[in-house]
This record gives sequence, structure tokens and C-alpha cells, in this order.
Amino acid sequence: MKFSINREQLLKPLQQVAAVVEKRQTLPVLSNVLMEVGDGQLSLTGTDLELELVARLPLEGEHQAGETTVPARKLVDIAKSLPAEADIRFEMDGERMLVRSGRSRFSLTTLPASEFPNQDEDNAGSVLEIAPSALRDLIDHTAFSMAQQDVRYYLNGMLFELRPGMLRAVSTDGHRLALCDASMEGQSEEASVILPRKGVMELARILSDAGESVRLTLGRNHVRIVAGSITFTSKLVDGKFPEYERVIPKDGSRIVLADRETLRQALARVAILSNEKYRGVRVQLSEGSLRIVANNPEQEEAEEEVSVDFDGGPLEIGFNVSYLLDVLNTMDGTQARLELGDSNSSALITDPEHEAALYVVMPMRL
Repeated sequence: MKFSINREQLLKPLQQVAAVVEKRQTLPVLSNVLMEVGDGQLSLTGTDLELELVARLPLEGEHQAGETTVPARKLVDIAKSLPAEADIRFEMDGERMLVRSGRSRFSLTTLPASEFPNQDEDNAGSVLEIAPSALRDLIDHTAFSMAQQDVRYYLNGMLFELRPGMLRAVSTDGHRLALCDASMEGQSEEASVILPRKGVMELARILSDAGESVRLTLGRNHVRIVAGSITFTSKLVDGKFPEYERVIPKDGSRIVLADRETLRQALARVAILSNEKYRGVRVQLSEGSLRIVANNPEQEEAEEEVSVDFDGGPLEIGFNVSYLLDVLNTMDGTQARLELGDSNSSALITDPEHEAALYVVMPMRL
């Protein structure tokens, strides 16, 4: 196995692949990246058994076919430390990989490629083409409300639901919910999968510099996404996602229209003196006004008043201020629309300028 490649061509794909590799592994080979040379290209593969990322790079000049695995982090650090535009030469020497560039020389231990785990090549499933920006938009508007290390493992991820004419992303941690739709003209299939949290985060990273279109395959056990020269495969969470549509409020009698940034800043200031553990604030509504009050065990208090478009009856309701701020930070428009029922009802928050997304925040008892 032997090949040469420019540092700039190698570094970014190598970093993307190495990002999947966990630092602490039960199997030594999982700390390595699989390198395969053949058919005029270099293939780099990283996996943690749940996710797999493959990058394919064209090779110019003389090269010899072969395959091996080398330590992922060390190879990334070597490539980063070399000068810009440097040419890097790789050559197997027995059981070691020799890496040379200019006057620099490195000798890395390898493990046989035969020890590297292979993902099932199961390509069955619903296949669709989608713009990377549309898929990234779904993730950006919903990822914040995924659960972290919840015993209800199916909440530690994102639901992707394929419906006729659209692709929907939903996430919830049981206290709040985020939903976003993307139009898919001509699409008539139906499918539903839960992508694990780490898979969602890695997918968002590779979409930032994908081409004009990505191919998405929703299978029974895997999601596979081909974005340019990168192939991303993730195992799915095996579980049933909650019937989320039942928690979306349908009859909010109080409609509040507020300037998003003004409300966000007011909540951020009041949050400073909220209870550090529970993060609760009281929201008091009256005609044309929204008052936010927070206090903490040290008897400190913060209060803000925001002018809003509201002419309904008065209401006092408690919320976790962090949940409200997460929603307002995710929204893009200049205004926020809140639909509220009574003090025990969840709030439905939408962006009048981005109607494809909606957010539900459950109330708190204060």
C-alpha cells in the first residue's frame, strides 16, 4: 500500500471521519481509521459501531492498492501539524505505516483491516433526494429539545417521519417539543425512524459543506446519507416514539404577539436571578403587557415588563426560563407568537415568518 496526497485534500475529510471515533474503546481497532487504496481513490472509514462515516478521495500519481488501519487521533494531529499545501507520502513498511512530508517522518502502528467492523450493506428502504440546506434546517430547528441520557432511550434522538409531500423532524425530552417540516414535492412514501443523538450531531456537521443534493435512505435498521464524497450510516434507535401530536395544544384562547429579540433579552436578564436548579419564572399577562418575574432561595428578585400585542383576559403561568430561551434562540424571525390556554396548559410557540416549525413548552408549578 502506497500513495501520496496533498495535506489540504486529506485534512478535512480525515477530521470528519475521526470525529465519529470514540476516544475510549473496548476494541483497540475502533480507535483507528480504516484506509483503503484502490480504483484510483483513497477511502477513509471511522466507526463507533453505532455510526459509520466513509470519505472517498481521488488519488493522482503513482499508488499501490492495499488496506490497513492507523490510529485516528494521531493521524489527524500529524496532518494538522504539517505546513499548508504540504505533500504527504504514505507507505506500508511491514506492520507499520510510514508517513513522510518534506523532512518529517513518522512511523505509526497499524492493525489489520480484517479486524475492522463492517456495517451491513442493507440498502433497502425509502430513498429520497433532499437539499442539504433543507435537512440542516430541520435539524437546526429541532435538535435542542432532544433528551440527554434519558432512561426512555427513544427520546435520546430525533424522529424523522416521511409523509406524502414532506419530511418531518420531531424531538422531545418530555418537558418540551420541537417540530419542523420540509416540503418534498412528488414524494409519496411513508416511513418513520429515530436517529440517535450522536448521529444527529454528526449529520449536522457534514451537511454544512455538502453539495447541491444529498441522498437519504431510511431503512429498517439504518439511515444512510450520501453527501458528495461522504457516506454517513447510523444505526437507528429501536423504540416507539411518543404520539407527539397529542401534546400539541389545539385550543389556546390567548394569542400573544411579541418582538422576539426584546422578549429574549428580557427573559435572559430575569433568568440571572431565577432558581439555579429549577429555572422557574412567572409570566403574568395583561392587556398589552407581558410581565416576567423570577426569584431564588436567597430572596433575590428580578422583574421585566415587555409590551406585546395581546387583548385577552389576564393569566399567570410558570415556565422553565431555559426552555423558553432555547426556543427564542432557535427561531429566525422578528416576532414570536405564543398561544396560551390556562395556567396548567402548555404554550404553543411559533414564528409567523417560518410556519414550518412549532414548539411546545409545558408549564411549571411555582
